[in-house]
Amino acid sequence: MSVVVAMNIRKSFGPLEVLKGVSLTVDRGEAVALIGRSGSGKSTFLRCLNGLETIDSGEIMVAGHAMSRKPAKLRELRRDVGIVFQSYNLFPHLSAGENIMLAPIHVKGHSKAAAKEEAMRCLALVGLDDRFDAYPDMLSGGQQQRVAIARSLAMQPRVLLFDEVTSALDPELTGEVLAVIENLARQGMTMILVTHEMGFARRVADRTIFMKDGIIHEEGPSAELFISPKTPELQAFLRSEIG
Repeated sequence: MSVVVAMNIRKSFGPLEVLKGVSLTVDRGEAVALIGRSGSGKSTFLRCLNGLETIDSGEIMVAGHAMSRKPAKLRELRRDVGIVFQSYNLFPHLSAGENIMLAPIHVKGHSKAAAKEEAMRCLALVGLDDRFDAYPDMLSGGQQQRVAIARSLAMQPRVLLFDEVTSALDPELTGEVLAVIENLARQGMTMILVTHEMGFARRVADRTIFMKDGIIHEEGPSAELFISPKTPELQAFLRSEIG
């Protein structure tokens, strides 16, 4: 069953066409990696799936929600579609647990007790069950990113979007965040990841999409795509990324 359906998505910023008819379906429980050079349209496409960017044309259906510009419809969609960015965006005056509790209380109407229980569960999922009361400035970058992932998990999303979540982290911290995402993939979370971590994409993603110049240039099962890329463009990209 397809949880994400995007058909012929086009998006321009002024005269620059960033997405030139992108179509993609993602099944429930599937992990899909989006790879490609900066400016290929990966992050823009991801933001379109969450309604953070409006599309010029095409159709998007995510987790049963048809994309709409109506605020009420967008709120409904975002209850089921979480997104994690490279910047953690944690409120510095709130503890890790309080950051996670915000949306369940104010968006889903949960009681503080229920929200706290869910926050503790989600912190345990990302290996930070002992950091509920820690403030962001007491946490490493990797720990802050794991709190950001826990914050999305607390909404119990049907789809999780990851936009270059490790690009601001050093290699050691990158590893701990990727381990959390890999564990979510093993548990069957439906996810789409924009990433420059080629080894991770090959190991964890069921399917990898190579974007170039605003289109899907090549795609396939990750194991096949990385071993025998068919197009010269993907071959050159992988050589530059993997070395």
